[in-house]
Amino acid sequence: MNKLMGFLELKEMSLPSIPWKQYTGNEKLDEKYLWTIRSAVYRGEDLNLPRLVGEDAENATKFAENLLYKLGNNGMVIFYPYFIANKSGTLEVKRNSVIIEAVKEDLWNLVTYSDHEVTIIYHDNQEPEYMGNKNFLKTDEKEQLLKYVPEIRKLFKDDLLEGKSALLEWSFAVSCDVNKNPAGDEYLVFYEARTVK
Repeated sequence: MNKLMGFLELKEMSLPSIPWKQYTGNEKLDEKYLWTIRSAVYRGEDLNLPRLVGEDAENATKFAENLLYKLGNNGMVIFYPYFIANKSGTLEVKRNSVIIEAVKEDLWNLVTYSDHEVTIIYHDNQEPEYMGNKNFLKTDEKEQLLKYVPEIRKLFKDDLLEGKSALLEWSFAVSCDVNKNPAGDEYLVFYEARTVK
């Protein structure tokens, strides 16, 4: 499953996910928000695709238009309101285990800069293994992530039986205004799902 399929799957799941929409060139981005623009390709390499994160409507629109032109018929551009990530990470669901990796603030700190706070490995019917700061994720945060594992296992059943894993990206986030001031309560959001070998 590539990034595009992951975006589409997330939209269909009952997991809390980003309210993304496809950018076609006809949309007007609200100036009251900052925006994130991402891309997904129909075929081929889909790691490290161009993205713009936390920009005003004018700059986000320019970036989206340019990306739309570059992608042509090879993919799609998506957009959603920017959020502030307090903690982020990955949730890897395997047939008999679950791995949570977590980092401070934005997920890019983990995937781009290899920052790392904690890895927690849950094997069926065993005590979890911790590598790193055991207290980084609060009990209720771990519970929020783990409560979606049964549904993820059900949705990715065929892949898991083939020995693949479902890998989801998540953040404990808060919405913000155009000056990046937090607004509202913290919430869990998933924003990418894919299968990995």
